[in-house]
Amino acid sequence: MKQKTDFSAVTACGECCTGCPKKLEGLCKGCIEADGYVPEWAESGRCKVHACAREHNVQFCGICSEFPCERLTSVIHWNPDIVEHLSALAKQYHEQEG
Repeated sequence: MKQKTDFSAVTACGECCTGCPKKLEGLCKGCIEADGYVPEWAESGRCKVHACAREHNVQFCGICSEFPCERLTSVIHWNPDIVEHLSALAKQYHEQEG
């Protein structure tokens, strides 16, 4: 049987802070818990991806009615496969939560 994903722990960009060393060591609360105000984004304020997902009232970008959007691919530069990653996550979400 396929293991279920806890989508309440999935961040706006499709990551999961559960088990993250920075979170475990108390260096970061996690994107969801800190409402996008995390050390990684300290210089620019709130994470733009997190803020956008909250504006669109979705847990993560892959399930947004505007996905994929230009904003996403311009902001998430660290993952060149972000659209594919979030598409796969969205498919799993719809199958699981369906």
